[in-house]
Amino acid sequence: MLSFARSILDPRVYAHVARLLHYWNYSHVVPRRAAAIGHGVRLAPTITMRNGERISIGAGARLGSHCSLWAGDTVGRIDIGENALFGPEVYITASNYRTDPGAPILHQPKEEHSVRIGRDVWLGARVIVVAGVTIGDGCVVGAGSVVTRSLPPQTICAGAPARVLRGRGEDAPIAALVAEEAA
Repeated sequence: MLSFARSILDPRVYAHVARLLHYWNYSHVVPRRAAAIGHGVRLAPTITMRNGERISIGAGARLGSHCSLWAGDTVGRIDIGENALFGPEVYITASNYRTDPGAPILHQPKEEHSVRIGRDVWLGARVIVVAGVTIGDGCVVGAGSVVTRSLPPQTICAGAPARVLRGRGEDAPIAALVAEEAA
């Protein structure tokens, strides 16, 4: 009984609760208020955002649990189209550290490039999308893929790095899609 009383009277417990509330506010509440979120969007309560003022989410989009949207500090935007569907743990960043020799990573300048996710795009669980990528309308990206370059519309893509596997719902020749992807 004495240990229970000590544990609930310990001021460090309450300081930790304050830290958790502060974290939740700056990673969940404030960025959502700053983001442009369309009508009918459903966001899991565990989504984190950075720099919400540079994030837009189109009407009807659905983002699963533990997704992370990290827009750049100055110019890198994340634009998500209407009716996009994200599985759990999708990670999108519009900013990367440089890797120049001679300086620690934390002291390197950041490079920011906007990310655009088209309309009717489905990103499977744990997809990672890096800065500067555009994913075309109607694209499907398989779970666990790493998107390091832009993907054409109406395609099914997967892998690390993600590549075009086939067209979506059409009889488009794969050669034409691969050529478009390479361009």
